[in-house]
Amino acid sequence: MPWLIAKKLEMTRVIKEYKFIPVTLLQIPVLKLVAKKTIEQDWYSAFLVWVEKKWKEIILKDWKKSLDLSCFNEMKEFECEESELDKYNIWDEFSVDLLEWIESVSIEWISKWKWFAWAMKRWNFSGGPWRVWSKFHRALWSIGTRKPRRTKPGKKMHGHMWNEQITIRKVYVEVINKELGVIWVRWWVPGWRNSLVKIIF
Repeated sequence: MPWLIAKKLEMTRVIKEYKFIPVTLLQIPVLKLVAKKTIEQDWYSAFLVWVEKKWKEIILKDWKKSLDLSCFNEMKEFECEESELDKYNIWDEFSVDLLEWIESVSIEWISKWKWFAWAMKRWNFSGGPWRVWSKFHRALWSIGTRKPRRTKPGKKMHGHMWNEQITIRKVYVEVINKELGVIWVRWWVPGWRNSLVKIIF
């Protein structure tokens, strides 16, 4: 199966080659293939996957606190090509064992919503002059043009920040714990805590 579902838990760090490496903890529950959708019946091909609920607990000695590794019972649907439907049977189970010999993966999910943000923060503008009496420290400057006399579509302005689908490629897998079903991936992962992310490999 070329993808898995994981739950984003926390961020921590590991020591590797005498260096601290920031990692994100992802819990991969047991996934069951419940049904298939075909082009003849449903007009598109997809997998219906059931995410089982598991309750476990690990204790991080460095932080002196426990993490609740709970996964919600959810049904997920993933579109695929019609040729991939014959590779798997209904009630097949998929777990963290699929990532045993894989060094890097791609992670896809929706980023955190940063609410309303001004243009300087949203688009990383440098801002105006900071001298005395200047009124353009964090201003957007001009937004229109002489011809045509309107604001062109796609202009970088104020508005809602993030809340977009992001795909991070070549994310290295540092540690795999099969007993708990948790993997440590390098750096950050899009999404908020306890959200389900998609792992592509």
